[in-house]
Amino acid sequence: MGLWEDAKNIRDKDPAARNVLEVIILYPGFHVLVTHRIAHFFYQKKLFFIARLISQLSRHFTGIEIHPGAKIGHKLFIDHGMGIVFGETTEIGDNCTIYHGVTLGGTGKDTGKRHPTLGNNVLVGAGAKVLGPVYIGDNVRVGAGSVVLKNLPANATAVGVPAEVVRVGNIKCCPADDLDQQALPDIVSNRISELEARLSRMEAKLQGEYPPDKPSRAQ
Repeated sequence: MGLWEDAKNIRDKDPAARNVLEVIILYPGFHVLVTHRIAHFFYQKKLFFIARLISQLSRHFTGIEIHPGAKIGHKLFIDHGMGIVFGETTEIGDNCTIYHGVTLGGTGKDTGKRHPTLGNNVLVGAGAKVLGPVYIGDNVRVGAGSVVLKNLPANATAVGVPAEVVRVGNIKCCPADDLDQQALPDIVSNRISELEARLSRMEAKLQGEYPPDKPSRAQ
């Protein structure tokens, strides 16, 4: 499975792509996969300067920064791509989808393995940040704008800053582009509503307008 399969995968997943030739000629998400394979080859040969030179030239032309040390599986779909950053020890499984503005980066506090590992069929929404040596399980969905700082179990959907798991499915495999980014819960709004409801109950209880939690002994 090679670059031709990657190009066909982009064509299949992007409704705006008309054919494979268009993807090969016009899509920066495909171009960066080509240049990364070359840069990663030189990185593995310990020719680090050449590897970084290729990756930086690719960054200039595509707006996507992938360190040549990053490990990328088959059929990665980078949609739009502008502003994407993958750190040196990033690992990405097969059939993943990454939207623009995503960072798979470090926290600045770790050494060695410093960047995330994504399983298979993972989708990371626009502007999301996954930071540190965290593991993102298979079939995980990360909502747009979320900040992931801890491991996420397989089949989970996570949203928020910091991200929290809001849904866990029982599926074994699913398409990597099926995240409904409009139907995700607003964690902050939900927490505020819960606090307001709790405050109202406390005020009512203090004013004698709310029944006590437990009956008194006199009753």
